[in-house]
This record gives sequence, structure tokens and C-alpha cells, in this order.
Amino acid sequence: MSRVAAILTTTAVVLALLTFPLADGQVVDEPGLLAQLEQLFPDAATFSTKSGSPPAYRAFAAAASGQEPKLLGYAYWTTELEPLERGFDGPIKMLVGMSADGVLTGVIVAENHEPYGYFSVEPPEFAAQFKGKSVRDPFKVGADVDAVARATITITSSARAIRNSSRRIARAYIAPPSTPSPPPSQ
Repeated sequence: MSRVAAILTTTAVVLALLTFPLADGQVVDEPGLLAQLEQLFPDAATFSTKSGSPPAYRAFAAAASGQEPKLLGYAYWTTELEPLERGFDGPIKMLVGMSADGVLTGVIVAENHEPYGYFSVEPPEFAAQFKGKSVRDPFKVGADVDAVARATITITSSARAIRNSSRRIARAYIAPPSTPSPPPSQ
């Protein structure tokens, strides 16, 4: 390889690495995805590509010198984890962020084909109500999830997809909270 070609190749690699954050040597390179991940994890310095079972992106804080970066949480698509969950007019694709301790950092409604989406899942208030919810919350429409008139099927299905996919991620990646040991019997 000529010296010029080697320099151009090295420059291209460096530019690619500067363009997309890295974690564990993997690159997030899907169009628009990086901005969505940053919306869910504004304090993250890097994101991994989607991996694992169930599949999730991992958000990492900036690493201190010589240390591994701290895991902030996970982001995942509800349609990948709950593919059979449908709204009134089909699947509703949502990207959910969850902290490493099981609290939702946000929900982004990325795609829906609902005929009444403009007053059910599209308004920012729908997604905003999930931020700060624990994976252990019930996610019940009318109780801890606000219902919207004439969009009950869509709202119920969306809340169930967020709840079920979040619980799957939590079971797979988050250690359950420790419970105090019972006192020794005498």
C-alpha cells in the first residue's frame, strides 16, 4: 500500500471514530439513532451497538483515567422485545431508556400508524409520563398511566409494550435488589 493510501485510510478511520461514540470497541452508526440515545441518556459519553439477548444498546458515562466507563443504562426497541403487541392500527415502535437501577429515563415514539395518534401516542405528554417510572410500577391505564379518550387500545397496548419490554431487560441485565437476610433463629 502506498504511503498516501495508508494516510488516507488512517484518516478515514480516525474520522469515523470521532463521528460515532464507542463502547467496547463497537460503533453506533444508525442514522438518527445517536440523537435518540443522547435524548434518553444526556449524561452518556458513549453507546454500544445493539447486542445481547434480549437486544439492547448500552449507555456509558465518561471513563476516568485508566478505569472502565460506568454503565448508565440500557435502550431498547419495544417492537423487538414485544413484536406481537399492537395498537389499534399495528405496532408502535418506541425506543425506551432504562437506568442501570431499573428506572425509565424516557420513551421516544419513533413510528406509529395510528389513525388517532395525534391525540394518543404522538403528543410529548404521552412519552413524558413514563420518565422516572420504576420497572416495578404497574403501568396500568387509568391508574399510573393517563388514558386518552377514543385511544384506549393504543394507549393500553403501548403501556403494556413499555412495561413488558422493560421488565425483560431488567430480568436479563439488572441484578434484583438485595433483600435483608432473616435474623438467625435461636
